Amino acid sequence: MKKEKIILTGDRPTGKLHIGHYVGSLRRRVELQNSGLYDKIFVFEADGQALTDNIDNPEKVRQNVIEVALDYLSVGLDPNKSTIFIQSQIPELCELTFYYMDMVTVSRLQRNPTVKTEIQMRNFETSIPVGFFTYPISQAADITAFKATTVPVGEDQEPMIEQAREIVRRFNHIYGETLVEPDILLPDNAACLRLPGTDGKAKMSKSLGNCIYLSDSADEVEKKVKSMYTDPTHIKVTDPGRLEGNTVFTYLDAFCRPEHFGRYLTDYASLDELKAHYTRGGLGDMKVKKFLAAIMQEELEPIRNRRKEFEKDIPAVYAMLKQGCEVARAAAAQTLDEVRRAMKINYFDDDALIAEQAKRFSNE
Repeated sequence: MKKEKIILTGDRPTGKLHIGHYVGSLRRRVELQNSGLYDKIFVFEADGQALTDNIDNPEKVRQNVIEVALDYLSVGLDPNKSTIFIQSQIPELCELTFYYMDMVTVSRLQRNPTVKTEIQMRNFETSIPVGFFTYPISQAADITAFKATTVPVGEDQEPMIEQAREIVRRFNHIYGETLVEPDILLPDNAACLRLPGTDGKAKMSKSLGNCIYLSDSADEVEKKVKSMYTDPTHIKVTDPGRLEGNTVFTYLDAFCRPEHFGRYLTDYASLDELKAHYTRGGLGDMKVKKFLAAIMQEELEPIRNRRKEFEKDIPAVYAMLKQGCEVARAAAAQTLDEVRRAMKINYFDDDALIAEQAKRFSNE
């Protein structure tokens, strides 16, 4: 029997999604959805995980569930092709997490590079919420519940996927082949692995205020591109410019296509030509930024327009999410049933166990 190819991917609903999400995962998800190469695609909002560091602000998560759903639909995720659901509405995920916790040591979680980085970013230090600390285990439950074979994520998530694989291998070693070991799928464009913030900071982050959101107006996009960090030593147009650490050129690497030059910057035939001119001097930052702004508007305008259409019927978006949750829960329940059987905790479904115990006690 042919093994099903299944994708599982998602986002924390702590704010609107930005272009870092778009180039890092959303754009690729839509391509994968439409490729016909996968049997099932599950896309979820990790609201339970979002609450681990927002437990005192549930309204933030509650309000952003619809924002993320609108962003999903606006970029082209299709509920007829992808199951879109909300993590907290699938209680089977909590039960799987509970069982997996016995397979991971505290020291192993402490060594997880992604967890260490996130703890430092949030200044948790010694006051780490247990739910946040055990996120790699929860993520393993999310992945395995749907028997995902492929998880499209950024490179910063590689340690998380590796930990999920470790859990799968340990479970299967103890209880027999039950769970599916997932593979990671990284962005195919190196510039998309981690798009920096508009201020040049290593990571685009809502809290740092250095994001371009998918729902930003044309004016907002224009303003943010014009204020983007470039090369601080490129003071005069005649000065040679550096590409390394120059946010504008990083964004061009992620978004620019050859046909853009014919539409917006006919002085050049390719991005390599533009880079060469900038590095030798004689090309101003503002000209490059105007080019980037035109590209960004072209990319984001259809997304904005689709979002406005979906915003006209919010109850329909919630109905879509509810239906997705029903489909996802059925899939997770099937996996949980198999896990319970493997772990021999399916007491009331095991007729052989009941008959054996009845016979044993009748003979005493």
